Amino acid sequence: MIHPFAPSSLRPTPEQIERHLRRTMEVAERAVSMGRHPFGAILVAPDNETVLMEQCNIDSVNHAESTLARTAASSYPADYLWSCTLYTSVEPCCMCAGTAYWAHIGRVVFGMTEQALLQHTGNHGENPTMSVSSRYVFDHCQKAVELIGPVPSLEAEIAAQQQAFWARR
Repeated sequence: MIHPFAPSSLRPTPEQIERHLRRTMEVAERAVSMGRHPFGAILVAPDNETVLMEQCNIDSVNHAESTLARTAASSYPADYLWSCTLYTSVEPCCMCAGTAYWAHIGRVVFGMTEQALLQHTGNHGENPTMSVSSRYVFDHCQKAVELIGPVPSLEAEIAAQQQAFWARR
């Protein structure tokens, strides 16, 4: 049985959110060093401190978030994942949001919207963003996934990382 969220006292603090989002940016830089697009995701345990796994972007159908969610679903029980948090610097696309939902990850935190990504990087042929927000996806699910984002204090840093990468492509 999927349990409802833990009390709000167990939700991540603003400091934890910023720290974990900065880690996703480091994972995204690792993706770039391997010749991939600048996206990274991490899964954090219910204690809001322990990083359980990290994932770089792989390719256009193996995004960091969806790959991490599939791996998490095969590694941890659904009841446990329901209390975990997936962090990613840029809002998950509709594919990744759906995968997080089916993996039973109960909370998703992102730094910058996908709409802002499009504004900062343009309609790049290697990154054809979709105008379907993760909020729209989660609002149409049968169980509630908590969505936190965007995080204004990090948007400029995330935008700069994305702009620097896509300007070179």
